[in-house]
Amino acid sequence: MSEVKMKLDNRKRGAFYIEEEGKQIGEMVIGVSDTTLTVYHTEVDPDKEGKGFAKQMFDKMVAYARQEHLQVLPLCQYVHLQFKRHPENFEDIWKK
Repeated sequence: MSEVKMKLDNRKRGAFYIEEEGKQIGEMVIGVSDTTLTVYHTEVDPDKEGKGFAKQMFDKMVAYARQEHLQVLPLCQYVHLQFKRHPENFEDIWKK
């Protein structure tokens, strides 16, 4: 299974991403403030869809938000749908 990595620039904008054989195959675009992690967009290469890569990035983002005591603002449709499907799992971090 591929490892999810995170990159942030000096303005705390960046992404969780997955690489396979040196090529980025998925990305979850984020921004971080003192209290909030905003998820803007999640995308996986079309030929890699349906293999759980978006879920891997989602799980890493949730773990990071909890570790850093951040609220998640899910502007991304994928993340918002996950939160809506299982609200009981994300009450502690969901910024509605």
